[in-house]
Amino acid sequence: MGKDAEVRATFTDGEDAGRLQYEAPKLLFRGTERRVFEGEALKGVRAEAGDLVLADGSRFALGDKAAANWADAILNPRSRLDKLGVKPGMRVAVLNVADDALGGELAARDAAPVDDLADLDLLFYAADSLAQLDRLPELIPALGDKGALWIVSRKGKAAGLKDVEVMAAARGQGLVDSKVVGFSDTLTALRFTRRRG
Repeated sequence: MGKDAEVRATFTDGEDAGRLQYEAPKLLFRGTERRVFEGEALKGVRAEAGDLVLADGSRFALGDKAAANWADAILNPRSRLDKLGVKPGMRVAVLNVADDALGGELAARDAAPVDDLADLDLLFYAADSLAQLDRLPELIPALGDKGALWIVSRKGKAAGLKDVEVMAAARGQGLVDSKVVGFSDTLTALRFTRRRG
């Protein structure tokens, strides 16, 4: 997930209070007025006197530590594979995921997808219906001891499943949800691992 905080904001046209959210590549402020900052507006962002300060002078009061963390996150965004926990040399499999760039990203990270569904570190499985979630019992044994299953599904109005349905199906198979990541503009991913102990 991105960053989220209630803040006091100062703009060239006055002050406001509201919710500040960052999900790369956008910084969104929801107050009296909704304001979106991206691209050039985020270049040169900095932390100053407890505020996150943008190039146009907009300021968001976050406190010293949080302002520095937000500035670092905006200036040095984590890649999708970083957010998904993909490390070089991992055994990774991808099933049903319609994402042309994913295979190349994994290969560049030295985690090219394998066909052998055994002892996997990560398994990416796309499911957009309850029927597709019925396949979970056959997929779970493919995970290594510390392996994780990422269930990828459409988000927004195009979603065929709700997150709660995905979580209920996975929990019903003894899995524990631990993370959600914006997989792409149209897809979301929920991470599950086996219950410990």
